[in-house]
Amino acid sequence: MSESAALIDPFLRGIGVGATLVIAFATWRSRVGRDVRIAGLLMGLGVAAWLITESMPLWGAFGRAYPLVLLANPTAGLFWLFIVTAFEDRRVTWATLSPSLLLLASGIAMHWTPHPAADVIWSLRNIAGGLLALHAGAIMLRGWRDDLLEARRRLRAPILGLCALYAVLEVFVAFAHRLDPAGPWLTLAVGELWGGLIITVLILALALVFLQARPEVFGAARRAEPVVDTRAEAADRLALDKLAGLMAAEAWRREGLTIGGLAAELEIPEHRLRRLINQRLGHRNFAEFLNGQRIEAAKRRLADPAEARTTVATIAFDLGFGSLGPFNRAFRAATGASPTEWRRQALASASPELKEAL
Repeated sequence: MSESAALIDPFLRGIGVGATLVIAFATWRSRVGRDVRIAGLLMGLGVAAWLITESMPLWGAFGRAYPLVLLANPTAGLFWLFIVTAFEDRRVTWATLSPSLLLLASGIAMHWTPHPAADVIWSLRNIAGGLLALHAGAIMLRGWRDDLLEARRRLRAPILGLCALYAVLEVFVAFAHRLDPAGPWLTLAVGELWGGLIITVLILALALVFLQARPEVFGAARRAEPVVDTRAEAADRLALDKLAGLMAAEAWRREGLTIGGLAAELEIPEHRLRRLINQRLGHRNFAEFLNGQRIEAAKRRLADPAEARTTVATIAFDLGFGSLGPFNRAFRAATGASPTEWRRQALASASPELKEAL
């Protein structure tokens, strides 16, 4: 790195670190959901530490503090955690924290393991980080069409998608540098000037959104109050009635049902159907809306004494769930209980003998 670059790099990196910490703490103090606040704060701390420790001059200014290394180790896992909480509405649990914890543990092990075992751990960590970034990108791409929050949909590809692509690029650069330390791709590494510039620009772009931390983007779905006695309200009510009729006819059972296809069947624009399902029915994505219909059907079957011997898995598969895990998670999210617990409670008053058998 040239002398001028050595002066510019800490300046750019300082801007990135400062913006990252402001985003993290602004998100923490905002009104968005608890899980997004936790994930956002952890990701911000990890990215800030990563920016510092990847720059030898800047890290040296911090006295090569080892706690910063610990914060930087799970950065890829913390980015993935933020994506699944913000875009898949998942909770911060030991399961969703496990990638970050594994990266943290392997990072510690790598620093205390002699070569060549340390090189193997380094390779596995970078591969894992790349896979997490790819999965985060896949989540944002996969859920783009079904996302009912227009503001959140607009974030997926242009900003966070670029962050995921940059994370994958960093993994490629790291392996390429190991094979050819003099290669031109080194300039794109996060520890170099151009790499630091790219990540700083991405962070500043994120700041435009996250400093607002709008609840309509990351918070719980909120139902809009309908406007009374207007033609728009009458049209919305008609569309909602037609939608309710299709759901009552179990349109949700159709394989491959999309929001675009449903909008065409209702003869309304897709953006309008998104707004109605989000603001009038309180759902954040189309899959959640369909699962809500399936869960209601599951509750009826689980509460039916005639189906007391039908397994939970059979009911889940009959209602269109591909496996038992997603059904259990969706059911617990909707009712606060597992299907088995809910069935036991629902049948408690039907027959003491049946309750005991269950």
